Amino acid sequence: MVHSGHGERRMGASKIEFRLRVPVMVVVISLGFWAPWIEAWGRLRAIPGRISLLEWLALELSRLGLLSFTMATPAVIGLASLLAAVAVVLRVWGTAYLGPGIVNHAEMKAGAVLADGPYRYVRNPLYLGSWFMVAAMAFLMPVTGALFVMVLVTVFLLRLILGEEAFLAAQLGQPYQEYLHAVPRIFPRLRSNLPRTGRAPRWGHAVLAELNPIGVFITLAVVSWSFNNWLMVRSILISFGISLVVRALMPRTGMPDSI
Repeated sequence: MVHSGHGERRMGASKIEFRLRVPVMVVVISLGFWAPWIEAWGRLRAIPGRISLLEWLALELSRLGLLSFTMATPAVIGLASLLAAVAVVLRVWGTAYLGPGIVNHAEMKAGAVLADGPYRYVRNPLYLGSWFMVAAMAFLMPVTGALFVMVLVTVFLLRLILGEEAFLAAQLGQPYQEYLHAVPRIFPRLRSNLPRTGRAPRWGHAVLAELNPIGVFITLAVVSWSFNNWLMVRSILISFGISLVVRALMPRTGMPDSI
């Protein structure tokens, strides 16, 4: 574990990036599905066509003789569904303890150090969950679109993490520095000796606030068996739209004072 020093502050996201984090992610993901360079560079053999990553991986596994095509497709769907399931667990678990008001707030917030739920094992479960959610959605994108999205999203989420950790270190001081030493940034520990702060999870609020990753999981675990890529994309769009409406209607009061 490392401190959030001056170098990390420079690498971290600005307040404007944090405030616009959802629109930025939407734009990047939309570009991944659209992948306009496929038409622009369509004559280059190095640029795959509009076949989805899910189909491409299944075909490659079959071509290499690792699995038959009838087995490769369920295997790839299972992998994508697993990634989506991890995203749901991390996002819902983290939001249940941190609270939707803090999670969805436009500004960085600092209260007391939170050492309950997933925050006992990893410092950034919500950003990690977002990464897994995008990785699951990438299976429905063209191959080059998936690569584009995962590179940009990984860099952007890392910038958000560094920026937020630098902010919390400046606001919370020594207690947060001790937390930085005790809990890893991205790769979770299996055990934790941190004393609990007694935060009670609010599971109902968390589920409502995280309908988007839940929708992505349902799309990959259920709708993907239709083998209709456009239907799957529409399913994700619908879940995203519903999640925006539900978030807008959720009360902003009663936000936790820990982070």
